[in-house]
Parts: sequence; structure tokens; C-alpha cells
Amino acid sequence: MKTNRLMISAVAGLAAIGSAFAADSSAKADARTEVNFSHPEKFADVRDAYMGSDKGRDGILDQLRDYIDLRAKRYVPEGQKLVVNVTDIDLAGDYEPWRGPSMTDVRVVKDIYPPKIDLDFKLVDSTGKVVKEGKRQLRDLAFMMKLSINRDDNLRFEKGLIDDWLQDDFKRAKSG
Repeated sequence: MKTNRLMISAVAGLAAIGSAFAADSSAKADARTEVNFSHPEKFADVRDAYMGSDKGRDGILDQLRDYIDLRAKRYVPEGQKLVVNVTDIDLAGDYEPWRGPSMTDVRVVKDIYPPKIDLDFKLVDSTGKVVKEGKRQLRDLAFMMKLSINRDDNLRFEKGLIDDWLQDDFKRAKSG
């Protein structure tokens, strides 16, 4: 009797995992955005510390990819897809090693270190026809003057660049 219950629980668990995987796969296939990073190891500054690491860089890039995915849904209508290829990033601020060993892993944000993102993009319809495309160099030299709702977000300045770009280049989608 116990064996049957365990077997039923195991089968139910596997079915739940399978349906979750299928839902995740269909969500990805249905995605309205695709974000690629072209040679991120050559980006100007995507470091999580003075010396930085691949894992730290990839974590930052994942956060930016997720943010573009989230925000682009407001601007990309169903049936269209926005393909973004990021070619360079220079995060706001910098690590100033001359401040001493206790400060080498503290990103100092000043107006002389503005955020920069270079990208190219294509907006395509369901047939693959290009609706809009372009190359952008996102800059905000007055980034320190803007009010930010989430001052605890380390990428708030870069996310601001992304928001400004989407608002400037795309009309808000009616659904989504």
C-alpha cells in the first residue's frame, strides 16, 4: 500500500515537473524579445568588483537581459519580436584603486563615469519582415540628476537608459 502511494506521488511529481518544463519552453518560444550580448568579455566595464569575474559579469548581463525582456513587452505588440544585440556596456561609476585596499571593491558613482550602452536592434513582424531597425548609443550625461525610485538597484542608471530608449524608439503596445 505504501509503495503504491509512493509510486503515485513520484509519477505526479514527474508530471508536474514535465508540465512546468513545457510551460517554460512555450513561454520562451512565445517571447517577444531576444537579447544577445556580442563578445561581453570585450565590454568596457561590466565588472562586479575591481578585478571582476566572468560569473559576476554574466550575473549583471542576465539582470539587464531580464529587464529588457520585461520592459519591451510594453512596447512590442503580440506577433512581433524585438531582437537586441548589445555590443558594449560601460556601467555607471568605476572602481578607483587609488582609494586603498578597503575601497577597491566599491563602485564609486560620479558624473564623470556615466552609463553607456551600445546596441543594434530589429523589430520584426510574424512573417519575419523588418518593421524597424537601427543602431543606438545610449548615453545620459545627466544621469545623476534624475530621481530614482529604487536607489538600492545597482543597475538603476543602466535600466534608465533602457527605459529612455524604448520610450523614444517605440510606441506603447495596446496589449501586453
